[in-house]
Amino acid sequence: MKKQKLIHLEPYIHIFLWCMVLFYPYIKYMGKENGYAMSFGHELNSLFFKITISYLLYFWFFPLKNKLKYLPLVFGIFSINILTYYYTDNLFHPGHDEYWTHFTSSALTYTAFGIVFYVIYALKKEYYSELKINQLEKEKRISEINALKANINPHFLFNTLNMIYANAIKKDEKTADLILKLSDNFRYLFHEGQHQFVPIYKDIEHLKSYIALQKERLTKKVFVNFEENIDTNSQQISPLLLISFVENAFKYTSILKGENYTINITIRLKNNELYFYCENPYALKASENIDTNWKESGIGISSTKARLNILYPKGHSLSIIEKNSLFMVTLNISL
Repeated sequence: MKKQKLIHLEPYIHIFLWCMVLFYPYIKYMGKENGYAMSFGHELNSLFFKITISYLLYFWFFPLKNKLKYLPLVFGIFSINILTYYYTDNLFHPGHDEYWTHFTSSALTYTAFGIVFYVIYALKKEYYSELKINQLEKEKRISEINALKANINPHFLFNTLNMIYANAIKKDEKTADLILKLSDNFRYLFHEGQHQFVPIYKDIEHLKSYIALQKERLTKKVFVNFEENIDTNSQQISPLLLISFVENAFKYTSILKGENYTINITIRLKNNELYFYCENPYALKASENIDTNWKESGIGISSTKARLNILYPKGHSLSIIEKNSLFMVTLNISL
């Protein structure tokens, strides 16, 4: 809350700062004999060069990702600014200062102002980072609601319950296991899905549970080739990032005519680098006839893209390709 007030007061802070710089010499010599000797034009000239350097750093240099690359350019601009200031300052008191004395004094002054403005920039950046985290929490809550809708909609829940009911009538031994998997599916959404990050093995177990239910429901229609190679189970990941692609694969495969379709899913984790690949058969004509409510249900790829951009803005790459009747998703994340 304090940072928010600081951001809202920022324009006034800037105005106050420059007013203090401009009038400080007059305040310092107030009451003394003859007061401050320099003219107001002299102070305005000095202020102009301080403002130029300060806001060049504030708006251009500080936000740069690779600052070292631009340091020579900054030093060059500093030197030109100081040189120009030296000659304009001499208009008010010719030959008053030696150039190098003037250069050193100006360089130290600019450095001091640079530090002040970097503190303001850092506080402002931290505030907006917190806003991003809040936005992430909002996106996460929306994702959780959509995920819950995805699993409660008739296409998933009713068909799964009908399948379990049919197995129960036949006294199939798998019935209890299917009920447990459905229960685990919802438990993950209600509990683990509430956390910002979870161990990756938990998210993979949730995927496996979902896949097992879909395989049992679609039986002869779908074969799943699932490959997993994880070097550490404790690695943290935001929950419900991968499920949207798997859910999408089953959704669009289940509407195809015929049997024996293959869905390929690969998850690898090595040295904190996650590789995820999901491939499923796809037919545009079939997808055009899919029920609108079903098409829009689930977490959704667009929502997942938004979460990835917030969670891993510079640490992920996502490729989605539809080619040769296949829908292919490749996701790499630096966790």
